[in-house]
Amino acid sequence: MIRSVVRGVGASLPQRVMKNAEFESLVDTSDEWIVQRTGITQRYIVSEDETTASLGEAAARAALASANLTPDDIDLIVLATSTPNNTFPATAVEIQNRLGITHGFAFDMQAVCSGFVYAMATVDAHLRSGLARRALVIGSETFSRILDWSDRTTCVLFGDGAGAVVLEAAEGAGAMADRGILASSLRSDGSHRDKLFVDGGPSTTGTVGHLRMEGKEVFKHAVGMITDVVEDVMARGNITAQDIDWFVPHQANKRIIDASARKLGIAPEKVVMTVHLHGNTSAASVPLALETAVSDGRIKAGDLVLLEAMGGGFTWGAVLLRW
Repeated sequence: MIRSVVRGVGASLPQRVMKNAEFESLVDTSDEWIVQRTGITQRYIVSEDETTASLGEAAARAALASANLTPDDIDLIVLATSTPNNTFPATAVEIQNRLGITHGFAFDMQAVCSGFVYAMATVDAHLRSGLARRALVIGSETFSRILDWSDRTTCVLFGDGAGAVVLEAAEGAGAMADRGILASSLRSDGSHRDKLFVDGGPSTTGTVGHLRMEGKEVFKHAVGMITDVVEDVMARGNITAQDIDWFVPHQANKRIIDASARKLGIAPEKVVMTVHLHGNTSAASVPLALETAVSDGRIKAGDLVLLEAMGGGFTWGAVLLRW
C-alpha cells in the first residue's frame, strides 16, 4: 500500500523576539503571571516586511533542503493558515509562485490551530489516491496581525512563525512497522464557535477583526477533545501510549499539554514542548515543535510520533506516523 513518508522538515521564525516583560507596559500583566498560567516566556512577532507567505516560503525551502529536493520535485502544496496574505487567492498559490513552481496544485487549509494536522491528513489522502507524488505541508501564521493588543487575556498567548514538512508517496507493506502516516482522526463541532473566534470577516463586517476567546471554556474542553482523537488513532493502530516514542501536541498552554499527557498515560519525557519559546502559533505550532525535536536529535528514523491539535471551531485532530 502507499504510505505518506516524511522526507524533510523545516521552520522559519520572524526576526523579532518579544519577551513577556514587554507586555507590562501594554496591559496589566507580568512575566510571572504569564509563565504561571501558560508556560510562555517569549514569542516571535513579524515586522512590516514579513508575512504569512514569506515565512511559509522560508519554512518550505528549509524542508526541501532537509529532504535534499528542489521545488521542481513538488506537485502539491497545502498551507494551513488562519492569517492568509489576502482573502484570495490562496496564500499557498503565492508560496508556489515564490518557489518558482508552475506545475501541480496548491490550496489553503483553514482549521485554525488544528490546521496542520488537518493538512497532513488531507495530503495523505491525496498522495494515497495518486493525485500527487510529493507535497509540501506548511503551517504559517501571523497572528500578531489579528490580536487586540489591549486585551491581556489573548495578546500574551500568541506568536508568529512557520513550519513545513515534505511528504512523499512510498510503497509500504501495510504494517505498523511502515514509515509514514499510519492513522489519522479529525473532528469538529461548530456549536463551540463563540468560545474562540475572530470578530470580523469579508461576508460579515468587511474587516479583518480581532481574535476573541473564552479561555476557561477552551481549557475546559481541550483535554477531553484531545484525548478523544488520540485514543482513536491509537485504536486504529492497535497501539498503547507506551508504544509512542514522541508526543508532539499543539503548543497552546503548558497546563493543557501536561494534563493531556497525564490523562493519556504518555510519560513527560516523551512530550515535545516548545510553547515557552514560541507561544501559540496556531497552525504553525505543531510543525515548529516537530522541527525542533528533529533538529536537536530527539526524533529519529523509525520513531513512532503522535501529532495532535485543537483549535477554534472547535476543530481537533491527531495523526500517528512513523518517522
